[in-house]
Amino acid sequence: MKLYPSEDIRNVVLAGHGNVGKTTLGEAALFVSGAVTRMGSIEEQNTIGDYDEDEHRRKFSLNLSVLPVEWNGAKINLIDTPGYADFVSEVICGVRAADLALIVVDAVSGPEVGTDRVWQIAEERGLPRVILVNRLDRENADFNIVLDSIREKWGTAVAPLFLPIGQSHDLGGVIDLLAMKAYLGESGEPGEVPADLQETAEEFRSALIESIVENDEDLMMKYFEDEEITPDELHGALRTALAAGDIVPLLCASATHQVGVRQVLDTLVAVAPNPTQREVVDADGASLDVSGDASPAVLVFKTSADPYVGRLSYLRVMTGTVKADSHLWNSDKSADERLGTIYRQRGKDQDSVDALSPGDIGVVAKLSDTGTGDTLATKDTPVHLPTMIFPEPVYSMAVRPGANAAVDKLGPSLQRLVEEDPGLRLRRDASTSETILEGLGDAHLDVAVGRLLQKFNIEVELSLPRVPYRETVGRTSSADYTHKKQTGGHGQYARVAIEIKPLSRGSGLQFNSKVVGGSVPREFIPAVEKGVMETAREGVVAGYELTDCEVTLFDGKHHPVDSSEMAFKLAASQALKDAVVDAHGVLLEPVMTIRVRGPEANAGDIVGDLNTKRARIHGIVPDGGLSVVEAEVPLAEVQRYASDLRSLTQGRGLFELQFDRYEEVPGNVAQKVIDASKEEEAAAR
Repeated sequence: MKLYPSEDIRNVVLAGHGNVGKTTLGEAALFVSGAVTRMGSIEEQNTIGDYDEDEHRRKFSLNLSVLPVEWNGAKINLIDTPGYADFVSEVICGVRAADLALIVVDAVSGPEVGTDRVWQIAEERGLPRVILVNRLDRENADFNIVLDSIREKWGTAVAPLFLPIGQSHDLGGVIDLLAMKAYLGESGEPGEVPADLQETAEEFRSALIESIVENDEDLMMKYFEDEEITPDELHGALRTALAAGDIVPLLCASATHQVGVRQVLDTLVAVAPNPTQREVVDADGASLDVSGDASPAVLVFKTSADPYVGRLSYLRVMTGTVKADSHLWNSDKSADERLGTIYRQRGKDQDSVDALSPGDIGVVAKLSDTGTGDTLATKDTPVHLPTMIFPEPVYSMAVRPGANAAVDKLGPSLQRLVEEDPGLRLRRDASTSETILEGLGDAHLDVAVGRLLQKFNIEVELSLPRVPYRETVGRTSSADYTHKKQTGGHGQYARVAIEIKPLSRGSGLQFNSKVVGGSVPREFIPAVEKGVMETAREGVVAGYELTDCEVTLFDGKHHPVDSSEMAFKLAASQALKDAVVDAHGVLLEPVMTIRVRGPEANAGDIVGDLNTKRARIHGIVPDGGLSVVEAEVPLAEVQRYASDLRSLTQGRGLFELQFDRYEEVPGNVAQKVIDASKEEEAAAR
């Protein structure tokens, strides 16, 4: 493939709900353009875009895939993204590398919750959008019903450029409304508009032209004066209106049968913005020169691990030209990176290229310090591009190796997974001593565990994480404990008197000494503090860390021969236990703020389900055809909420979870936690 100038490059992200035919569309584009001689299919597990074993097994996309297509003298970098909600991070990566979003909608189901999600992501990025109504060959497909539902959701800015000729089993082609030509069958043979659709096509064409010219004063004057408007003028005005977001062109096709696919590619070449027509700004909002002569600035929008090549970094050149065998400076990590061979990626296949023009997309291998979202530039002009923001995880599992031999390998391997997938998080919970892997859903973590076995040969076990409860006291109390033990030699003697009192939430555990008169010698006070702190970490009520209270040492006694640091440490430990029991030790639980977004029809079910989880509902806010339920809920009740919500809303619901505060656990719930803790302790003996 030749080196294309920026003006002839189109970067288009394919986005939409799951199972609407995005991968099949990419496959059809490769086939009709001659890039492949046989069109693959999801069922036969031989598509270019879905090449991972997990994708074959599950029959849907898990990873972003780049599919460059040469068409009409231009290079269209199609970026196929998953539609399943758990893998939305891949969509975010794809949107950052694109200059236009082609949002694919099913001709039977119409816009779905996944459609809303990708629309919002593209809108936040300021990306122009084109809608494609796909799968018109399906039984019960209805273009007009889907068009009405799309316009109801996104307004009259949605303007059809194509009309289908027939639907379902009778799909015969598409009509290009601007050219008023029909393109028939799988080969897209040009022909006349069918007589029975002539009047409908004229009506749609008139509405389309009005939508275009109302965004261009010169063309509007021509239109009202009945002067001829050339196709080039219409395409130019459409391109401008699309870039400004004033028009959302709507196309239609059947990717499975290649009906309309050629016309979709024609439209992308004609009206999609090229990289020079999109402003590039740095992290401070300053505009950058995007020409080939400018200093290079490159966004690493995805990182993956290839079993043969090693780490692969997907690059979008924002400014300047990037050449093979060159050096760039990682502005985020302050590290020099050598770019060896630059590849053009097509699915999992790679072809080497000498350089990448401004706006083009490529891949390099084995960058040592660079990860997803990093900026590569020159050391003299270390540009920082805006950071990539990913959703916070909502689903967590505790991870432990399946075999002792894998203990040392587990941490580094998990870290590599997290580097590859920005939707994952890895943390160590100090209070429960568990390694926690966090993601966007059960499928997300299931895929991550599969990759761990496939790529690193590490088998792990997942379990529900222990809720990080805390302990505190309900009132002020004191305790006086004497540790006394006589052995054959020196004995052990220490007396410790402490006071414990509650503090406000978030204060932690504080230790003070108010000993006077040397009743506890100065050299033993650190041992008292150590005994208090160690026991507090282990917990008194149910084995959870003691917090939000102040422990004060106010008296004690020592023996000139038998006292030791160990004796005072043991005395302090037991004194703390006695004081907590006397002070009515209570359990605290983490309370989360939750925002649930789902269809209006499911709002009542969502609220009812949250009420069974001890939630406090703050309100329900309408948002288009959706409802946003805001509430507070204990973490213990929503550890599996991703699965619960999917069942309640048939996969159309999404939620965000954020820690808010610790709060006292109700007595009946606390007793169950305490009993379970005692059972675990007994089983461990």
